Formats: sequence, structure tokens, C-alpha cells
Amino acid sequence: MLDKFEKFNRRLSEGVEWIGFAALFLIVVLTCVDVVGAKVFRAPVFGALDVVILAQLLAVSFAVAIGLIMGRHVQVEFFVMLLPKRLQSVIDCIVNFLGLILFIVIVWQLFAYGYGMQLGGEESMTARIPLAPFAYAAAVGLIPVCLIYLQKLLTSIVKTVKNES
Repeated sequence: MLDKFEKFNRRLSEGVEWIGFAALFLIVVLTCVDVVGAKVFRAPVFGALDVVILAQLLAVSFAVAIGLIMGRHVQVEFFVMLLPKRLQSVIDCIVNFLGLILFIVIVWQLFAYGYGMQLGGEESMTARIPLAPFAYAAAVGLIPVCLIYLQKLLTSIVKTVKNES
């Protein structure tokens, strides 16, 4: 059962990673066009900075999950490796639980923040792009992180219980 959940998480994370990649690609292309337009033609792209900032939000939000799966995040584990296996499993459970709670709160607050921006009609400074959809998109992009932490938590609980018996 956990294997299927893990495969689902990987497929979902790889899928949303493409959205992050598209946002990163947009940043590169837009920055190049803006620089060439500003330096060569004296006509920078209107609102390029707004679009780049919002694309950065999307690139990061939609790439976090695959980074978590691949172990690309910073972890301090040199002390934990010295502890007994049973205690390592318990610490792993606690860390995964805290990660799950943290990202559930982040997703919830991003939806609430997006709703507040939607009610207030918040827009970007230059191009007047509505900001609420980007907060909602960031929240959706972080949902796979919650699922990964849930899967890691369940796996670490099973590992802890198996070490006990």
C-alpha cells in the first residue's frame, strides 16, 4: 500500500515539477528578451520584473516536492547517525510529523492569504497582474509536499513498529 502511495507521490511531483520548469524557462527567456530589448532597442519589456517575481514563486513552489523526494534539501543528520537505530526511527517520525504539520499550515495560510488578496483586489505594482491566483497556485504546488511528508511519516512509523517487535 505504501509503495503505491510512494509511486503516486513521485508521479504527481514529477508532473508538477514541469510547471516549475516552465516558470523557470519563462524567467530565463523573459530576462534575455528584456535585457536585449533594453540595451539594444531601448525598449524594455513592460512588467518584466513583476512577471519574473511571480514566476519565481511558481518555480519554487512546484519544485519543492521533487526536491524532497530526491533528498536535495539540506539535512543535518551527523548527530542522529550516532544514535541507536530505534531512537533514529523515533526522531524520523517526529521530524516527518513536524514537516507534515508545517506544510499543512503553509498550504492553509497560502489559501487564506490568496483569499484575502482576492477580496482586496491586490495587483502587482507595474503590470497590474492580480496576485491572488499566484498565492492559490503556490498552495496547490505545495500539496504534494504534504503528501510526501505523510508517506514518509507512515513509512517511519512502520519502520519504528517493526524495530520494536
